[in-house]
Order: sequence, then C-alpha cells, then structure tokens
Amino acid sequence: EALQARMAKIKVGDARAAGTDMGPVVSQAQLEQDLSYVEIAKAEGAVLAAGGARVACHTGSGKDGYYLAPTLFVDTEAGMRINREEVFGPVVSVIRVKDYEQALAVANDTPFGLSAGIATTSLKYATHFKRHSQAGMVMVNLPTAGVDYHVPFGGRKGSSYGPREQGRYAQEFYTTVKTAYTLA
Repeated sequence: EALQARMAKIKVGDARAAGTDMGPVVSQAQLEQDLSYVEIAKAEGAVLAAGGARVACHTGSGKDGYYLAPTLFVDTEAGMRINREEVFGPVVSVIRVKDYEQALAVANDTPFGLSAGIATTSLKYATHFKRHSQAGMVMVNLPTAGVDYHVPFGGRKGSSYGPREQGRYAQEFYTTVKTAYTLA
C-alpha cells in the first residue's frame, strides 16, 4: 500500500523539466512492448495496483511522448512472465515470500542477473545477500540503478553484454601485461 501511494505521486514528463520524477520510455516500440507486458500480467492473474497506461506529460511539453505511468502489480507468482522476463519499463511487481531464504531463492531463480537489491536493517542479511545474490551489481538500501562511472557495470547470466568497460577495468581490458627481465 505504501508503494502504491508513493507511485501515485510520481510526476511523469520531460526528464529535463524541473519537477519531473520520471521521464519517458525510450521509443514507441518500447512503450508498446511495456503495455503488452501489462496486458500479459493481467491475463496471468496479476493484480494491477497502480498505473499500467499511457499518461500525458505533467509539464504539458510532450503530450505525444512515450510516457507510461509507473506501474505496480501485486499478487504475482514467481513463474509469471512479468517476473521472468526483462520488461525495461517503469513496471514493478510484488511477490510475497515467507522469509529471507525464500526471498533470496526467488530473486536468484531467474535467467537474468543485472542488478539486485535488498532493503534491510539486518547486517547479517545484507552481508549474506551481497555474497549470494546472483547479480552483477548488488545494492543494499539503495536503488538498483544509477551506478557510478568509475566502477564496472554489468550483469550475470543472461543480462548484460560484453566486457564491463568502466573504471580501471576498462584499462585492464585493453592492456596486455608482459613481464621482461634483462641481465646487463
């Protein structure tokens, strides 16, 4: 309920405009794909708790843009497509679990692994999650996007593409190390 209330306050519009919380999706094709995932989730029995439709730009400067309301699904199951495939849109779903162990198992039961996060006050669970989450980037009490440019960026499993060319790892990727000795 708290997430639903917070999502209702998000202002969607031109990402460059003051007061905008969330910009558009990247293209018409992506918007159509996101809307198709909304329909698939509903057809599979997920409950739409917020969003799920196109919206006009809150600043009035992009009425015909690719704006999608922040979308929340509840009462979803791990096997639903909304939880098994990468939507790449402002869509989130809630899977209820009984405890931390089940939550970690559900989070890792995916062919993808770009980013994962946990919100907790438990140092025990935070430490365990960082070590055992099967994702390329793991956050504790932070958003799962917007990483710094000086650190490697990339996923595991079916997420990401190519080398993690950021930070010092970019230099290492393009460097061939050689050890040479000379007796003079």
